Amino acid sequence: MPEGFKYNPPPNWPVQPEGWEPPLNWVPDPNWPPAPVGWLFWAPVNSDVHEGSVSNEETELTHKDDPDKTAEVELPNIYGGSLSTADVLAELESTKAKLTAVGAELEKLRASSESTPANDSSTDLVDLSDERVLQEVGIYRYHHPLENSAEYRDKLDDLQEKIKNSVKSGAAILMSNMFTFDNSLAKGRRMTSDLSKLMLRAYNAEADNCVRSLRAGNVVTAKKRLEASVTAIAKLGAMMEMRVSPSYHALRIEELEMTSDFLMKVQEERENAREERERLREERRVAAELAAERERLDKEREHHVNAISALRAAGDDVGADALEEKIKLIDEAIAQNDFRAANIRCGYIYVISNEGAFGKGVVKIGLTRRLHPDERIRELSGASVPFPFDIHTLYFSEDAVTLETDLHHSFADRRLNHVNDRKEFFFATPREVRLVLAQKVGNLIEFTEQTEATQYLQSKGFWSSGEEELAKARD
Repeated sequence: MPEGFKYNPPPNWPVQPEGWEPPLNWVPDPNWPPAPVGWLFWAPVNSDVHEGSVSNEETELTHKDDPDKTAEVELPNIYGGSLSTADVLAELESTKAKLTAVGAELEKLRASSESTPANDSSTDLVDLSDERVLQEVGIYRYHHPLENSAEYRDKLDDLQEKIKNSVKSGAAILMSNMFTFDNSLAKGRRMTSDLSKLMLRAYNAEADNCVRSLRAGNVVTAKKRLEASVTAIAKLGAMMEMRVSPSYHALRIEELEMTSDFLMKVQEERENAREERERLREERRVAAELAAERERLDKEREHHVNAISALRAAGDDVGADALEEKIKLIDEAIAQNDFRAANIRCGYIYVISNEGAFGKGVVKIGLTRRLHPDERIRELSGASVPFPFDIHTLYFSEDAVTLETDLHHSFADRRLNHVNDRKEFFFATPREVRLVLAQKVGNLIEFTEQTEATQYLQSKGFWSSGEEELAKARD
């Protein structure tokens, strides 16, 4: 062994006895793993060489007879042949240059990461703010449109069966089968197999948690969390080339989308059922009102007919003729009542506002078939709002359904609720609605543009300064 050098075995080779030196022309066992790239097998005695690195101090070999003359000695090469001192020094210099370049690259990456904004999409942070995500996404769009929630339930059952089969077949996690542990390929494969099960369990736990915590209309956050889980597993398993299979991940993403669609469809069906029940209740109420009105008119007409007969018998033709005119009016009312009972499209268009509840510049445009439409307004002014609605118009139309639809289309871009069209509130003033309504029906007999808001204005005097500031911010 030349003076000034020591044997430097790679860390992934078997440990040799203390002081062991490779004999001349010795070669390593071919079953040993390859040494790291750029590894220095011969290192100066006074240097601290680890994993192919060298110290920053200059390392020189000097001839023992002439300290000023660099020694030209040949060192045994464990792969055969020999290395001169100049070759060793050249390799050391090359390694130092590589380390310098790597250090500079690390500094550049560190500076780049510090200057990256916290909300940059390249970071591993997942935005869990439902309010921000829902506002960015906007109106929900179905990923897999189906007719009803039952079809979604069947699709979810089929999808979960595919997920189970993928796990059973071992296709959920991809990994290297050439990883060795303790110089044993069999031990390495057992280790990767055990770790893959652990990784899969962690991934499935995150996926199941995303499904359980899913809210109707917000699948974006759940998908981001699952994507972050895939990235983390890939980083942790990089040494064994371990990662979640793209096909398995696609199944879990589809499960999230399908579950979100299912929740939205269930919510939509509940809303539709609630609206249908309300419509049927309204129709029954209208039918009862019209039937009661017809009964009242029939009784009044019968009473007048009996009175006319009595007057005619008494010779009072003048009084009888007067009652005949009243019977004609009753007959007209009966005909109108029968028409409304037979024609479900007729009714009253109402335009109302509630400044105390919704602020200025917000109106509700709706339809009621009630015999007395103001009763419907009183219902809307119930306990669900702090102040009663102001009525701007109650306009009767024989085709109120079409008229209401036209008005809604005219202010479609001003809806307060763009998700549920059955919510009939719009950002508009009573005057703007009057102009549009007049264009469609001609002159309006009654329409009040001013807002009274009596209870609201009287209540404001009792509010604290903080409450008034909130009201101003709302308006």
